[in-house]
Amino acid sequence: MENITTGHWIFAGIFAVAFLSYLTYSYRKDLKLHKVHYSGGGIQVLLLIVITLFVLFVFKRIM
Repeated sequence: MENITTGHWIFAGIFAVAFLSYLTYSYRKDLKLHKVHYSGGGIQVLLLIVITLFVLFVFKRIM
């Protein structure tokens, strides 16, 4: 951490802002396609997370 200068922090901040801006722009541009192709995906992801946590809990109890 001794070699990190103010210039590095400025670059990191500008890069983070630019990256997040582009990410947001791309997501908004494809929002209509996301609604068509990924409808109901949130429920499936939530169910998968709950099942995974349950399986991990059961295996931890067995071991």
